[in-house]
Order: sequence, then C-alpha cells, then structure tokens
Amino acid sequence: MDQNMNFRISEKIFSNYLSFLIGSFSLLAILACKENKDRGQEDISAELSEESKANRKWPEPSSTMEGIAIYENFEDLEPVFHLENDTTYVINFWATWCKPCIKELPYFEAVDSIYSDKKLKVVLVSLDFPKQIEDKLVPFVREKKLNSKVLVLLDGKYNNWIDKVSEDWSGAIPATYIYKGEQTKLIGTSFENLAQIEKEIKEFL
Repeated sequence: MDQNMNFRISEKIFSNYLSFLIGSFSLLAILACKENKDRGQEDISAELSEESKANRKWPEPSSTMEGIAIYENFEDLEPVFHLENDTTYVINFWATWCKPCIKELPYFEAVDSIYSDKKLKVVLVSLDFPKQIEDKLVPFVREKKLNSKVLVLLDGKYNNWIDKVSEDWSGAIPATYIYKGEQTKLIGTSFENLAQIEKEIKEFL
C-alpha cells in the first residue's frame, strides 16, 4: 500500500518535472523564433531602404511647357540635389534676364557634349519669373537649341531654400552646384571660359 503510494507520488513528481521541461523548451523556442523574426524584419527594412535609395527617381514637375519641366515649390525639386548614384550632377542656376548667366551657358552646353560618354548630367535651373516662362524662356531655349536639361523653379521665397542647396550660396546668380554622392561644391561666381568649368568638374570624375 505504502509502496503504491510512493510510486504514485514519484510518478506525479516526474510528470510535473516533465511538464516543466516541456514548458521551458517551448518558451525558449518562442523567444528564439521572435528574435529571428525581429532580425528578419530588420534585414527586410534595410533592404527596402537600400532599394528605395536605388530606385529614387527624378521628381515629377508641377507642369511642363514645350518639354520644359516647371516646379512650383523648391520642396518638389529638392530630390534632384540628393540623388544617390555615381553620376556627377552639374546644376546651374540662371535666368534669361541675367547677362552673366547667358554668357556662360555655351560652356555648360559644351560640357554636356564633351562629357556625354561620362556619368555626368548638366541641369539648367531657370529662375525666370512666372510671366516670363512662355514669352521669354521657352523662345530662348528653342532659339538656342539647348541640349542640357532645362527646368524652371518658380519658388520666389529664396531665403527659405537657398541654404538647402548650399550654406555657401548667397542666392546670387549665376551659381553652380556640383555634386556626386556626398561630395559637393558650390561655385557662386560666373565662369569666364570652358576650362574653368572643366577644372571644377574633374574633381568629381
């Protein structure tokens, strides 16, 4: 009788111990699964972040006029200054009413042609006033047959965004912003000849 009772007690203790072990292993398995899931989510997030950077596209303009992209606000155009690839971007701020700007435009056109086999893109950002786009800018681009990418920024709140281009820029034009990845440079004066522009560009190629 006592022997049977002792056997039942031992069996109960063993059963409880077995349940404890199963519960412990289950808990460890759940924790390990959660850790792997978290790591997986982190890896996926990192991959998506890198993919997002790689697939970052040229921003859509507010409108266009004869193939010229028009951006109403700087925020819409801002991604152009942060494209993450191995291309060198030469971004020139100009206007049809700016004589020094007009004088140096042929040099940028020459750069666009000379370095057409390189990963280099010339972008001419016109700061012409809204009323001048149709009557002055469009005819000018058509007459000069500009091959570089021409676009318009109509955001007249210059003090709100010039520092976002470069803290070295006073806001005066012509001004040229060159960058490739994290390497950047702002030239706040006009170029007198093609050689001057090429000297600046070669630092990025």
